[in-house]
Amino acid sequence: MADRITGREFATRSEVIARHGMAATSQPLATQIALDVLKEGGSAVDAAIAANAALGLMEPTGNGIGGDLFAIVWDAKTQKLYGLNASGRSPGKLTLEELRRRVKEEGSKNIPKYGPLTISVPGCVDGWFELHERFGKLPMKNVLQPAIDSAREGFPVSELIAHYWDRSIDTIGEEPGFAETFLTEGRAPVKGEIFRNVALANTLEKIALGGRDAFYKGEIARTASRFVRKHGGYLSSKDFAKHESEWVHPVSTDYRGLTLWELPPNGQGIAALQILNILEGFDLRKAGFGSADHLHYFVEAKKLAFEDRAKFYADPAFGKVPVEGLISKKYAAKRRALIDPEQAADRVKAGRPALDEGDTIYLTVADKDRNMVSLIQSNYRGFGSGLCPIGLGFCLQSRGELFDLKSGRANTYAPGKRPFHTIIPAFITKEGKPYISFGVMGGGTQPQAHAQIVMNLVDFDMNLQEAGDAPRLIHSGSSQPTGSKREKGGGTVHLESGCPFESVRGIERVPGIGPRTREKLEPFLKVDSE
Repeated sequence: MADRITGREFATRSEVIARHGMAATSQPLATQIALDVLKEGGSAVDAAIAANAALGLMEPTGNGIGGDLFAIVWDAKTQKLYGLNASGRSPGKLTLEELRRRVKEEGSKNIPKYGPLTISVPGCVDGWFELHERFGKLPMKNVLQPAIDSAREGFPVSELIAHYWDRSIDTIGEEPGFAETFLTEGRAPVKGEIFRNVALANTLEKIALGGRDAFYKGEIARTASRFVRKHGGYLSSKDFAKHESEWVHPVSTDYRGLTLWELPPNGQGIAALQILNILEGFDLRKAGFGSADHLHYFVEAKKLAFEDRAKFYADPAFGKVPVEGLISKKYAAKRRALIDPEQAADRVKAGRPALDEGDTIYLTVADKDRNMVSLIQSNYRGFGSGLCPIGLGFCLQSRGELFDLKSGRANTYAPGKRPFHTIIPAFITKEGKPYISFGVMGGGTQPQAHAQIVMNLVDFDMNLQEAGDAPRLIHSGSSQPTGSKREKGGGTVHLESGCPFESVRGIERVPGIGPRTREKLEPFLKVDSE
């Protein structure tokens, strides 16, 4: 066989290159909608909103207008990055004491994964209008019309989404409104079946014509809040009406010539910056991609960053988050010194950074003017809470599950508070110019994968397609911001297929790696979906 000329052996294809605009989503039909909007003269943000609306219809297993949104935008005119946090807050009338009482009634110590107690205000729609007001060009009716038409006429369900749609029935099929909204005669649609969601089409049409207030201050909000309260939840019309997104300054770190940008908490993006800062002190190029040293140093850096994540990352409106200290090079050097090159750490503790004083979809779009948007949007846990207000066509998110019930912690539940968030968009600049808009999906996988993509580009000389396709290493088991218990024995290392066999055996021999990892480290183990 001849050598592959389009990239490394794991690359799925050559890089895609274009002159006048690009769009990348997880659904070809949504990507086509984004491209159509660009061809109509829309901006990158217009196309991203159009694609996101379509994905809420076509991939309800991961996103929708009942969920939250985050975005990073490169504006070609000002040559600056802008960050938007469009995550919703917890119900104003639900206290920590009441939430604890309800959780205890259900025989649990943690907030449930589904149901009315997990619901927070959906931030997606307000995020659309904030982005559109600043960076949009076409009327919002034009932007949302493709999704409205697809919802009314129907679309063919893709294979993977059909699989997850069907799998969701066992967990949330009995939740109020789910069957009426997303099932046909009690079953999920199968691959290739045409699925229509007329209720969602009507909701999107009201939003397109009435603006964000049609969602947050009109009948949609009243219908949703009545439905939630009827079924044991606390979300009110007042919670909807009070909601607003927040423009934030992206934060960054330099890694061997590239600058990675993330959004500050309540998301987990700065974990990627912390990981890279720690790894900067190791010669990964010499170690080689997929080597035992590469895998070992990455896992140890991730452990250190995620302990800080568990202790410090939360809604900054409810307490000081030492962002500048956490992402400083000086702090990274102190944390790096804790890594033993010959032994895996069983347990690590969060550090003491200096305080500064002052299921998910991802998509990205670039337009002809070189504006770029990196956007991520999610319901959490697939469809979300499972509660679907009758007649609205969407499911309310379950992001409130990520609150901590223990007092005195950064992410402890409080009324009107934004929960710790896993979804994070990313952006890379080079010498102050836009270089790469990117992101991944999958809970705690995201900051780990962000760091690995940067490492692949810089340390291992991969092109962009190779950097995304390269087999990933994911470590699980660190403490969580919700206060849940860690895995014993140092956690578990998950490797995607394609990792060199010698590296697997090499890292297995690292002392202190823990029994669960030793059991699971096999060369073709797939990364778990989070």
